[in-house]
Amino acid sequence: MNNDRPDATAGPKADAEEVANARLVPQLEMMARALWAAPVRNTLILLSGSIFFVIAATAYGQIRLNSWNQPFYDALSHRNFAQFLDQLGIFGLIAGTLLVLNVGQRWLTETLKLKLRQGLVHELIQDWLVPGRAFRLTNAGAIGVNPDQRMHEDARHLTELSADLGIGLLQSSILLATFVKVLWSLSNNFAFHFDGRQIVIPGYMVWAAVLYSGSASLVSYWVGKTLVDRNAERYAREADLRFSLVRVNEHIDAITLNGGEPDEARRIELDLKGVLKATTRLVTGLTNLTWITAGYGWFTLVAPILVAAPLYFAGNLTFGGLMLASGAFLQVQSSLRWFVDNFSTIADWRATLLRVAGFRRAVIGMDVMHDVESRINYAAGKAGEFEIDDLRIASPSGCSMLQERKVQIKGGERVLIVGESGAGKTLLFRTLAGLWPWGRGSIAYPSGEEILYIPRTPYLPPGTLREVLAYPKSTDLFETAACSGALRCVGLQRLTPELDSMRRWDRELNEDEQQALALARVLIHKPPWVLIDEVLDSLDDKTLDRVVEIFTQELPNCGVIHIGRSDAHQFFSRVLHLVNDSTAKKLIPPASPAALLPATANT
Repeated sequence: MNNDRPDATAGPKADAEEVANARLVPQLEMMARALWAAPVRNTLILLSGSIFFVIAATAYGQIRLNSWNQPFYDALSHRNFAQFLDQLGIFGLIAGTLLVLNVGQRWLTETLKLKLRQGLVHELIQDWLVPGRAFRLTNAGAIGVNPDQRMHEDARHLTELSADLGIGLLQSSILLATFVKVLWSLSNNFAFHFDGRQIVIPGYMVWAAVLYSGSASLVSYWVGKTLVDRNAERYAREADLRFSLVRVNEHIDAITLNGGEPDEARRIELDLKGVLKATTRLVTGLTNLTWITAGYGWFTLVAPILVAAPLYFAGNLTFGGLMLASGAFLQVQSSLRWFVDNFSTIADWRATLLRVAGFRRAVIGMDVMHDVESRINYAAGKAGEFEIDDLRIASPSGCSMLQERKVQIKGGERVLIVGESGAGKTLLFRTLAGLWPWGRGSIAYPSGEEILYIPRTPYLPPGTLREVLAYPKSTDLFETAACSGALRCVGLQRLTPELDSMRRWDRELNEDEQQALALARVLIHKPPWVLIDEVLDSLDDKTLDRVVEIFTQELPNCGVIHIGRSDAHQFFSRVLHLVNDSTAKKLIPPASPAALLPATANT
């Protein structure tokens, strides 16, 4: 094994990489690549094009509505009732068209959110559940905590905010481009008279709108720049609280039996305090920002009139022209104020993007090799033969090894690997399964032959009992008679009528029945090899004899490797020994959660 410590520069390099990857552009590129690879890509393009068309049509309608201001208010000022009625009819036509466009834009926006979420979550799940990645992610530090939160709540929130902000920015940009021309033409000939001189400012109202909105944007950024970190901290603490609540609910039996409710309540209270503290910081930041956004918002009620007043009092604008100029100024400054009005939402979006993009980068990065520790060599060997050569396993808590340096297990052979408590039996199970590759030596799997793995705690997926037995294969591959026979062999014949019942079988069955169901899976799959982690040690004598009978009579050619305690059974033809390796150094853990774990071999 590699006994050298990582280069001292690894920490600064990792920190620099983290800073680079935390920037906006790399994160946007990563998420864009995910959506581009999603099956809904063409739908997203079609929806985006439709939204652009609707927004452009709406902008044209708003120009017509703004132009309508001048003849309408002039008709009022001249008390021209006939012209007043004509303009009301024109208003109804314009407003009706805009209403239809508004409804269409809402439908397109909500559909875009739905498809964005579908594409993003699909890609996250596919990347996460690449064989071996999810397991390695759990050992990658903080980034591996609460992946469900990042793929469910964070991904939903990100897609909704992205759609709202993106469409809002597009709409503001189109309105800005259209109304700047109107505002410029209205104030193109404006001139100040100062000290006997005339100072001409072309497009005076455009520059006033730019200065007004620019100052608001700068002050908003200065006051609210910490909101991204505060939002990210709140989401992290919310995820911790949710995880604690789920954990207590999943283990409530053991907690109740041990009278641990007060201790669990204390732990949850600590997580709740973390949420409240993070939320308080966020509330403070939002309150400070509100002074700016609300202040500018209220002043905006009179700002257009104040800016256009010199033109009106100079006689360059009629009353209708004043309202036209005010409306155009309001549209321009509103477009320029998009950043101010949406700053808190942008901060929320940025924090969510940071969590989702960081999660996806970590998931994909699980396949990148690093130089923290040497690795076990996994390979395909001879058919009908499982080979282990000079196996040594490294872990943060210590190292272990097989006492027998070179092991060859033939098909149909039954081998017991024993080890004392603390020798790392479950770690050996993960190593032989290809999940824990750190260490030295080699493992050669029987070429082209399936290996069925049975961990200490069986996994029963949600679904029908038939689906549990067939997992992870299709139920079409197994006949009902085979499923019924397997249940009968393991003593669960009472469940035969429930083959097509949809239940939480991990809640319905006790631990012994779950283990028996796992053995029933072996019976219908009939694998050539089975690797078992301490399951047989927990069985009573009667059940153990039944299991031995199953392998002897039903699966005589199945090779069995069982990792357990030192009490050997006559069922096994050979006993191997797992011992602590005192000559090896411990595995050096990653310097930070950003350090990536190596990929395991494809078994």
